[in-house]
This record gives sequence, C-alpha cells and structure tokens, in this order.
Amino acid sequence: MKNKLSIIACTVACFTFLSADEFFEAGSTIGGYGELHWNQVDKTDNTKSNKLDFHRFIIYYGHNWTEEWSFKSEVELEHNFVKDGNGELELEQAFVNYHAGKWGFQGGVILPSVGLLNEYHEPPLFLSVERPTYSKYIIPTTWFGNGFAFYGRFSDFSWRVTILEDLNGAAIAEDGNIRAGRYKGYKSTAFNWAKNFSASYSGISGLKIGGSFTMNNAPVDVTENINNSPDTYISVSLFELNAKYSANNIYSVFEFGNVDFKGSEIEDFDDFKSSGYYFDLGYDVGSFTDCGKLIPWFRTSSVSTDTKDDAKEITRFGLTWWPIDNVAFKADYGTVKKGLDEDKEINIGIGYSF
Repeated sequence: MKNKLSIIACTVACFTFLSADEFFEAGSTIGGYGELHWNQVDKTDNTKSNKLDFHRFIIYYGHNWTEEWSFKSEVELEHNFVKDGNGELELEQAFVNYHAGKWGFQGGVILPSVGLLNEYHEPPLFLSVERPTYSKYIIPTTWFGNGFAFYGRFSDFSWRVTILEDLNGAAIAEDGNIRAGRYKGYKSTAFNWAKNFSASYSGISGLKIGGSFTMNNAPVDVTENINNSPDTYISVSLFELNAKYSANNIYSVFEFGNVDFKGSEIEDFDDFKSSGYYFDLGYDVGSFTDCGKLIPWFRTSSVSTDTKDDAKEITRFGLTWWPIDNVAFKADYGTVKKGLDEDKEINIGIGYSF
C-alpha cells in the first residue's frame, strides 16, 4: 500500500512540475469582419447622396508560439479597392504579445485604449450602420500606430498603459481634429510619444465602466534631419468616460469625451477644444419571438469641434437584428442638425465577424 501511494505521489509531482509548454501545441488562427452599407442623405440644400459601399473588409491573423508568447495582426481594405487616392489598405495591427497571468505586454502596431470602439470595433458590437459620429470626430476610431503597451487585471479592475507614436501637429492645425493627425504608423515620429492611460471596472453583472486619458505634444515643424524636439507643437489632451450595460434585455451605451488643443510658438493658431457624447438605449424583443436578438433603439448625440455654433446635434432611431451573435442586420434613420441646416439620413447595412 505504501509503495502504491509513493507511485501515485511521484506521478502527481511529475505532472505538477511539467512545464505547461509540454502540453501546448503551437498554432495559427484566422478571423475577420466586414460590413456593407447603403447610405442615403437628404440635405438642407435639396441635394441628395445615395451610396452603396462595402465599407470594410478585414482579415485577422494570429499565431501562438507558446501559452505566453503570440503574434496578432489585422489588415484592412476599405471601399473594395485602392486606386487614385480612393480606398485604403492599412496594417491596423501587428504586434508581439506576451501574457503571463494577470499582466501582459504588446509591441508593434497597436491600438490605444480610448473609448469603447477603438480596440473592439467589429460591426456586431454596435447598433448603428455607421460607427457613431462621436467615434469619428472626438475619438478617431480606428486610431492605431507604432508603439508599446502594458496591461493587467486585478480583481474586477483592468488597466492598460500605452505609449504610441506622435500625432501630426501640422495636420491637426490644418484640419482641427485628432483624426487628421494620425500617422497610422507611416513614417511617424516619437519626439514626445503619445501617452494613453486607461482603466475599467466590470464587477457588476452586465455593466462595464471605464475611462482614459491621452496626451501628446504633437510636433508641427518636423524635418528628416532634425535632432532635437521641435520648437513648435500642439499640446493635445483627451479625457473620456464610457459605460455599457447589456443585461435583462436592456442595451445601453454612454460615452463622453473632451479634447484640448493648445499651440506652442505657432503663428495664426488659436487654442480650441472639442467635446461630445452619445447615448444609446435599446431593448431586446427577440426573446419574445425566438428569432435571435432583435433590438429597437434610439441615440442622442452632440459633437462640437471648436465652438457651440459648430456643434452637430444628432438623433437616430434604428432596428438591429442578430440571427446569430456574429451577424447583424441593421437599419436606422436620423437627423443631423448643424446651425440652421438639417440633414436627414437613412442607412441600411449588414455586418459580420468570425
């Protein structure tokens, strides 16, 4: 009996001390997403726009060397093809990832943690056909670039610290928003580095609350031979809060963000700020019909770039149906008011992810 117990103890000890790599098989994964949109706009000046566009086609590729070390990537084609300045082909993610228990590291082409949709922006994850206007003018989804990130989790709290390439101060000065200032990893600079700090809490069932702060002195005068930090730059600071609740058939999202732009030694530049929010509220009636998830919803939103007179006030109503979790059929109607102008929009789309 004693010998049997010894054999059992030895066997358990051997399995205990074997590296996890002994049971791990390296392998690759592939995935992606895409979305087709039909957009019709009736403008205040009686002009109309009517477009049918396969807006995005994305392929993910990942490879796991070990349980801790992996590679993840994402390539995006916008508007079917690239020709004469139309369409875009982008390397949106390509990074080495190390994950060990409660913390991890990333290095390469990465996404900062800003808002709900920048890191996770697959079409089945949001209600409207197009991404919220807020996510275009306040948080430039999708914002990506060359950099590094450290992340972790403690109990119900998650955190992430990202350092990223600079923003393009000259482009921001010309167009007045972060979106224009993205280098997207192409010949970018790192004089000051964009610093992004984010945290979230998910200790309540169905609820996630988070926020982030991002800052960068975006260089304006940059030459290929410059050795020191440029004297002229635009100081950019972005603060945002977000919350999402999805439980008990209720679906609700709220995001708010504020961006300050302050120039240093820049002629003909006046400091300004942008701010905005959007609020979604919907209810899943699909549980009563056994047809998948079916959510009628509405959105109210305001986006201001520089002054109140420049604010866009947006109201949108829609219906989104998920026959399965990875496929969404969408339709929405909205009005976009800016001053005395009011555009009316009808959008229909289908999105998928795998």
